[in-house]
Amino acid sequence: MIGRISGRLDWRGADHVLIDVRGVGYIVHVNDRTLAGLPGLGEAVSLYTELLVREDLLQLFGFPTMLEKEWHRLLVTVQGVGAKAAMAILGTLGAEGTARAITLGDARAVQAAPGVGPKLAQRIILELKAKAPGVMAAGVGLSVKAEAEDLVVEPAPAPKKPVRADEGATKRAASTADALSALVNLGYGQGDAAQAVATVAGDQPDADAATLIRAALKMLAPR
Repeated sequence: MIGRISGRLDWRGADHVLIDVRGVGYIVHVNDRTLAGLPGLGEAVSLYTELLVREDLLQLFGFPTMLEKEWHRLLVTVQGVGAKAAMAILGTLGAEGTARAITLGDARAVQAAPGVGPKLAQRIILELKAKAPGVMAAGVGLSVKAEAEDLVVEPAPAPKKPVRADEGATKRAASTADALSALVNLGYGQGDAAQAVATVAGDQPDADAATLIRAALKMLAPR
């Protein structure tokens, strides 16, 4: 599981950002509150992440603290609450506000999030109210923000020169090494990451690093 991403903030969208991690760009979906708290383009950034795996889709959702990530994980366990709806609730209330609203049974506060109706708000409170105290008790340790101060932000890479035919083997080796490094940096074990990359590279010998990473992540994702 990809638990955190640290790198250079390369681009901002309406609900997602692009983070460059050693030459590999990751699209991370964030809510308005998180987006507003991120640094400027080109600066170091770190977010805790949750990877959503579907048959035809891989999406990363980013959070400034483990507390917010934990609330997102709990919210999506409620029937009718998808990843985006959970992000909307956290973007409206924040982690602490979400915990307070659920603990107090404040359905109106939860309903203030875009796309959340009164019935869904009530269901969220009923299903999570008993779990809220435990999350709030762990809030101090989970509220620490992901730090990026120790990152060395490298400049954006210069445009690559055309690759000659005799450089093909070198390029494939570099792509494989980059993919393996990225997976290890994302928290996967060296052995598991190497096996996944090798398998993908055997099936797709001309794949670049980004393609190798995407395919390897699908193999490493929990079934």
